[in-house]
Amino acid sequence: MTLRNDIEAALRAWDAYERQRGCPAVIDYDCAPTDAEIPPVADRIDAHNRFTDLDRRARAEDQPHLTDRVGAHLAYLRALLGEHQPLDAYVQATQGCTAAGWTDDYITACRDRAISAIGACGVTWGPDTAAHLDEAEGPVNSDDVPELIRAAATEIEPIVRRLTSATADYDLSIERVDLDVYWAYWLDGAGSKVRLRLNQRNARFTAVRLRQFAQHEILGHALQAANWSANCTRDDVPWVRLTSVHAQQQVLMEGLAQALPLFTTPDDEPLTARIRVDHYLQLVRAELHRAINTGVSVADCVTHARDRVPFWKDSTIADALTDRGADPLLRSYLWSYPAGIDWFVTLADTAGPETSGTVLRTAYERPLTPADLAQLWPSGPRIGGPGSTNTP
Repeated sequence: MTLRNDIEAALRAWDAYERQRGCPAVIDYDCAPTDAEIPPVADRIDAHNRFTDLDRRARAEDQPHLTDRVGAHLAYLRALLGEHQPLDAYVQATQGCTAAGWTDDYITACRDRAISAIGACGVTWGPDTAAHLDEAEGPVNSDDVPELIRAAATEIEPIVRRLTSATADYDLSIERVDLDVYWAYWLDGAGSKVRLRLNQRNARFTAVRLRQFAQHEILGHALQAANWSANCTRDDVPWVRLTSVHAQQQVLMEGLAQALPLFTTPDDEPLTARIRVDHYLQLVRAELHRAINTGVSVADCVTHARDRVPFWKDSTIADALTDRGADPLLRSYLWSYPAGIDWFVTLADTAGPETSGTVLRTAYERPLTPADLAQLWPSGPRIGGPGSTNTP
C-alpha cells in the first residue's frame, strides 16, 4: 500500500498547511488517525508538485481509483491557485460525476410531489411555506437540542444497523457554534471519535428536523465513517483512508444521509415530506449552480429562484449563488447534494429491496464513488443528471 500511504501523507501535509493558515480543512474525516507530527507543505505549489508526482505514479501502476482520487486533489488545488475550469469538467474531476443537471419536466414533477407531501401535513405552497412547515413540524427548545438529537438517533439506530450491517461503535460529542457559513450542522472526526457542530446562526430546530438530522449526521455520517474506520483497523484496505469533501466519496455521503429516512422510517409522513421538499430544493440549487457558472446573469438567476421557490429570501439566493460561483471548494462540494439526493431518492422509490440492501451495506463498508454506485445499480439514473432543458 505504498502509493496509498504516500497519498495519505501528502494529504496530511497539505491539510496541516491549510489549517495553519485558517483556511478550510483538506481532510474531513480520518479513518486511520495517527499521533505522528505532520510537517506542513511549504505552500500550495509544493502540494501541487507532490500530487503531480503521485498522479504520475498512480497512472504508471494502473490504479484507476487512486488516479481518480489524486486527480480530485489536483483539480481542487489548481482551483485554489486560480484556475477556473468549466463546471462540468471541474465537478467530474472532483466529485466524479457529471454536472449535466435535470430537465424542467423532472424538476416540476419533483416540486408537485413535494407540494402534495406537505399538503398532507396541512401546509400549502407559497411565500410562507417555510414558516408554516416549521410550525407544523413542532418547534423545540434550542437548549434541549443536543439531547433530543441523541435520543432520536438512539431510537432509529437499530434499524440503520440492521439495514447496513454496521457494527462499529462511535463516541459522539456535540458542540454549539455561531459561524457565518452556509451549513447548519457539520460532522467530522477521526476513528471512532466524532464531533457534531450545531451552527446556531443557521439551524432551525423542529421535532421533525431533529429526527432528520439525527439520521443525516449521526446515523448517516458518524456511524458510516466509524464503520469505515473499524474496517481500516481490521484490514489493510486499498482505498485512501481520509475523506475530503472535494473528492469522489461525497456524492455517496451526502446523498445517502439526505435520503436515509426513506429507507429507515418510510412511514414517518412529516419526515418524508421534508425529504421531498429538500429533494426539490436541491434540484433548484443545481439549476442555479449551473446557471451562475455558464454566464447567466445574476438578475436572471434571482428571477428564476424566486419563481421556483417563493419562500426563499434574497439572502438565501445570494448565498447560493456566491457559494456555487465564487468559492473553489463549494463550487465542487455543493454539487454532491443534488447529485446524491436525486440518486438515493430514486433508489428508495424504484429499486427493489435486494438492490437497495446491497447498496446500503456496501456504503457502510467502504467509500463509494459515483462509478461504484453505478456498478451496484446499473439501471439507476445518471448521477448528476441526464441533462438540463431549462436555462434561467
